[in-house]
Amino acid sequence: MMRTGGILKLAALVSVFLLGVFLAFELLEINMDFSLENMFARSVPVEGGSTKPARHKCGLSKLCPEGHFSFKMASGAASVVGPKICLEDNILMSGVKNNVGRGMNFALVNGKTGELIKTEFFDLWAGDVNDVIKFLKTVEEGTVVMVATFDDAATKLNDEAKTMISELGSSSIGSLGFRDNWIFVGGKGIKTKSPFEQHIKNNAETNKYEGWPEVLEMEGCIPQRKD
Repeated sequence: MMRTGGILKLAALVSVFLLGVFLAFELLEINMDFSLENMFARSVPVEGGSTKPARHKCGLSKLCPEGHFSFKMASGAASVVGPKICLEDNILMSGVKNNVGRGMNFALVNGKTGELIKTEFFDLWAGDVNDVIKFLKTVEEGTVVMVATFDDAATKLNDEAKTMISELGSSSIGSLGFRDNWIFVGGKGIKTKSPFEQHIKNNAETNKYEGWPEVLEMEGCIPQRKD
């Protein structure tokens, strides 16, 4: 019996190790998209003296028009790799910066200047949803709100918090469930639903990781607030 128990424990440890290795490669892939690929594009000379490949802010696939902020972001990977948010070539949140955590990760940005106002994360598995509500009440008109989930961000959500996030332009917050992945860019005072939102359900039949869906990535150009 003891020998069987030891084998089962070893098998569990091996499974956890393999998942960690797999997710580490996923993180490497995301980091390649966010940084290394852009460094190579910027530094490797092109034969024949032709111009170097264009390098866009945050590693975007296209140049944003004047009067727009470039952004790229990724949700967390299972419970191992945290989310990442980049705006105008500045990494606002990431595991490397040590300012992300389980639950909802928020970056507040000045809609006129693109300057970072504040970052916060809220544990919505073991934490208090009232902390999220208090935080959202402090968001000022004209602020860009960027959100990425990590692990679970729905267990403690209530109708009040969902309504407040919906008013920032979200279409999917009402259906956010246990361990779903969700990334979103909205704003305080937005008049329409935001075009910058992705949501994938936690589904045992389609999950990329055991117990968690695949990582979500999104990029785009946020219009600069003029008034």
